[in-house]
Amino acid sequence: MQKSIVWVHGDCLSPYGPALQKYANVPAIWVWDDALIAEWQISIKRLTFIYECLLDLPVVIRRGDVATEILAFAQEHNADGVVTANSVSPRFDAICEKIKPHLPLEVLQVEPFLNYDGYIDLKRFSRYWKVAEKYVFDENK
Repeated sequence: MQKSIVWVHGDCLSPYGPALQKYANVPAIWVWDDALIAEWQISIKRLTFIYECLLDLPVVIRRGDVATEILAFAQEHNADGVVTANSVSPRFDAICEKIKPHLPLEVLQVEPFLNYDGYIDLKRFSRYWKVAEKYVFDENK
C-alpha cells in the first residue's frame, strides 16, 4: 500500500506492536467502540488503563462505530489502505469485513504472549490471568 493509516485496537496497545513498528510515520487511529463498551459494561478502571496506554501512542483518538471512523480517518488522510495487528476477537473480524469492501486491509501477525489454544474468558483480566499465568511463568508448559 502506498499511503496507509494504522488502526490500533485493544489487543495491541503497545508502541512496539507490529503495525506501529512497520508503519511508524503514518497517521494512526484508535476508536472507542461505543457498542463494545455498552455490551461488555467495561469498568472505569479498564477505560482509564486503556486511555493511559493511548497517551503513550502516536494515535488520534475517536469515538463511535469503529469501521465508520477508520474509513473516515483514511479518507481525511487520502489513504489507500489500512494496517492493523491481528486479534482473536470475533468483533475484530466483523470490523475488518466492514472495512474490506472500501479499502485494502493489511493484518500483521502479533507474536503470541503465551502458547495456549484452549478457552480463556477475555471479559475480565483476572480470569484471563488465572489461566495465562501458569503458561507465562512455567517453562514446562
